Amino acid sequence: MIVRFVRRHLDPSETLLEILFGLVMALTITAGARLLSERADIVGVELALALLGCNVAWGVIDGAFYLLGTLFNRNRRVQFVKRLQAASTDEEAMAAVKEEFDLEGEPSMRPQDGARLHRSFLELFRNAGTERAHLQANDWVAAALIVVLVSMTAIPGLIPLLLFHDGFTALRVANALQLALMFFSGYWWAHYSGGNRWFTGLVIALVGTALVLLAVPLGG
Repeated sequence: MIVRFVRRHLDPSETLLEILFGLVMALTITAGARLLSERADIVGVELALALLGCNVAWGVIDGAFYLLGTLFNRNRRVQFVKRLQAASTDEEAMAAVKEEFDLEGEPSMRPQDGARLHRSFLELFRNAGTERAHLQANDWVAAALIVVLVSMTAIPGLIPLLLFHDGFTALRVANALQLALMFFSGYWWAHYSGGNRWFTGLVIALVGTALVLLAVPLGG
């Protein structure tokens, strides 16, 4: 039921990318603390609070950017419709449609099928409304889900930091859990996009690790 609810508001790619983003943020903190701190300097509760605060803050920021991006894209499409309806000739209107929907990156299709698709877009938008777009209730739900997803990725790091007395041991367990979840995210990435799930999981985990190793020395 929860998975269906999330799918109703977020595309699987958005969900997985938000989870990966949160995991990279969390791993940057725990890996950075492991690499740059002395054992005696690691206080589990303090680091756990910092980890949670960081992910919640970035979840809110990412959710806000999601709303801004949604509003921008919808109103950009409204501007396209206005340009389309203002076209003086059918050829000019069709050229605008082909520019807006160039089908680059889409599965290959026969030229005549692509032409029919563009013609259908032209007919669809020729009489579309041009009122300014606004955010809908579903958009706010999606943004809230983003905040929750990014925030929840802090949990695998929080648990060992709160359970283990030895800071280095807690960080090692936290890092291992976060890397495992990166792999699992990549596994499900391949579930939706195709490809070898184990290989994709490994690649995603390695990419996430590389990003963390880049971020830590840069002060991330």
